[in-house]
Amino acid sequence: MHYENFRIIFVYEKHRTMTTEKKYQPTESELEVLQVLWEKGKATVREVHEVLSETRDTGYTTTLKTMQIMTEKKLLGRDTAQRTHIYAPLIEKEMVQKKLLDKVKDGLFNGSASRLVMGALNDQNLSPEELKEIRDFLDQFEK
Repeated sequence: MHYENFRIIFVYEKHRTMTTEKKYQPTESELEVLQVLWEKGKATVREVHEVLSETRDTGYTTTLKTMQIMTEKKLLGRDTAQRTHIYAPLIEKEMVQKKLLDKVKDGLFNGSASRLVMGALNDQNLSPEELKEIRDFLDQFEK
C-alpha cells in the first residue's frame, strides 16, 4: 500500500526533524496551514486551500507554494506515491504552542507566567465552561 510507504517516510522524517523543530518557528502563513493539518491529520493541497479560503483571500498556487516550502523545511511530510500528494504535519502542535508562548512570556511579560496568564484573561468574556476548565486546570496543577 502507498500509505505504508508514507508511514515509513513520515516516521523517518519526524525523527529526522526533531532538531529542526527546536530551531524553527513557523511563519503566520505556515501556522495557518499547520492548523488545518493538525485538525485533519493529513490532506491534499486542495483540501487545505479550501479551508484557508473560507477566512482569507488566497490563491491555490500560493497555498501550494507555501506547502512545498514547508516540506523543504521539514515541517510537512508528503506522500508522492499517487498523482495527488498527501501532506501531514511533522511538527507537533503542542511544541509550537509552547515555543510561541515562551517567546511571548519572555518578550512581553519579563518571563513571568502569572503575568502572561493574567494578561491573557484580562478583558476576556469567558463562558462559565471556560472558567470551570481554568479552575480545574489550576486545581490539578496545585496537586
